[in-house]
Amino acid sequence: MKELRAAFEGKAARAGELIGLEGEHLVTEAVRSGIALETVYLREGSEHLLERDALRRLQAESWAVLSREVFASAVETQSPQGIAATVKIPAPVAGGDVVLLLEDLQDPGNLGTLLRSVEAFGGGRVLTTLATVNPWNPKVVRSSAGSVFRVPVERMILPEMRKRVQAEGVQVYAAVAQSGRATDVTATHFLRPAAILIGNEGAGLSSEALSMATERVWIPCAVESLNAAVAGSVLLYEAMRQKAVAR
Repeated sequence: MKELRAAFEGKAARAGELIGLEGEHLVTEAVRSGIALETVYLREGSEHLLERDALRRLQAESWAVLSREVFASAVETQSPQGIAATVKIPAPVAGGDVVLLLEDLQDPGNLGTLLRSVEAFGGGRVLTTLATVNPWNPKVVRSSAGSVFRVPVERMILPEMRKRVQAEGVQVYAAVAQSGRATDVTATHFLRPAAILIGNEGAGLSSEALSMATERVWIPCAVESLNAAVAGSVLLYEAMRQKAVAR
């Protein structure tokens, strides 16, 4: 039980450390991604879940059945589904183009949504600053709907991020809220190797991060600014759309 509770605290960040997954979807997404289950936990009275097609062939190192009260106290969600598991954080996967750069993003929901969008709109790697929320935070894992298992994320200081994109010849497009000195996204060309740079929800991008940008881009809309996850997702989609049209 100590291990399960610790797995849901959101402190694990390195390969090999345990994280907790709650609910049928995340458990099956981990298995689909080739991640072995350490322990599967069932809430007493929810054993019937294992009769479902998606869960029938689950394999794990160990199994445990918990009382309803104990299960609810251990998992992170408000309305637990009756099944949880612990898994080890997988080792980073090499390969794929850098498509997203994140500076000090704080909201787990925003990071999870962006990881989902990266997978949905063509895949690739994500580089984040060390101050960005832990990608293995349970709320990030849940909001990514399992994409965190398949989208490589690397954390590093900003100067290292700059070296990485320069070495790989990546064009960096910084998302900004205002049109001044920025290009309308519909006039931006994402056909070369490109990465989208998104800043902190409140402070935006620092001057150091902006100095990395090949170009600043903005999304014309009827409001002053867009949520970081929405803006990043729109730009990722536009990059995918342009490449599809070119093909």
